[in-house]
Amino acid sequence: MCGKFTAMASWSQVVAFSQPLSAAQTDDRDVTFRVMSNLPVIVWHNGRRQVVPMRWGFPHPKDWKRPQPIHARAETIETTKAFAAAFLDGQRGIVIVKSFNEAPESGQQHTILPGGAIGIAFVWRRFEIAQLASVMPACVMVTVPANALIATLPTDRMPAVLAAEDWAVWLGEEPASHDRIKACLKTAQDVRWTMTPEEKKATPRAKPTQSDPGGLF
Repeated sequence: MCGKFTAMASWSQVVAFSQPLSAAQTDDRDVTFRVMSNLPVIVWHNGRRQVVPMRWGFPHPKDWKRPQPIHARAETIETTKAFAAAFLDGQRGIVIVKSFNEAPESGQQHTILPGGAIGIAFVWRRFEIAQLASVMPACVMVTVPANALIATLPTDRMPAVLAAEDWAVWLGEEPASHDRIKACLKTAQDVRWTMTPEEKKATPRAKPTQSDPGGLF
């Protein structure tokens, strides 16, 4: 299942790209995000889209430093206790990615290249942690059944890639029923994506740095 992806490095570029979706980008660089990274999550707040840093992975009930869960199944998102409130109450976000990784339970990682930036669905919540001075926003990736390309690995899940016309519904900009919102979560089929085995790099990876846009929390 997906545990790594590349996305835009700049918070301002993420915002610019999200409105409109077709906005051109210049001087961009890719940053690799993994579980426990602070992701640039687009949310709808105070009548506009904002980008908020959120930890990838809800805190485990017995150890907040451990990210569990990190994924939410689309099929049961409105009935699973960990995710239902976030989905139903509008705590839904989007992360723009340029590639993402998939792998079977045991085996080589593969990089999927969609040929351009895509928006992946996330749900998020704010957690009060006794050891932290302020609430911690955290998010999980929504997953759907794998499409024909990704199922060849084999793995049966993939990220929920949102169609451009569904962004406003998913974020809550456009009022919609819960059934309509859930309908945004579908497998991306008949796509012209490429998938290649990941090459292992000898150089150590550096942690990404991001500025905090503030204003929401």
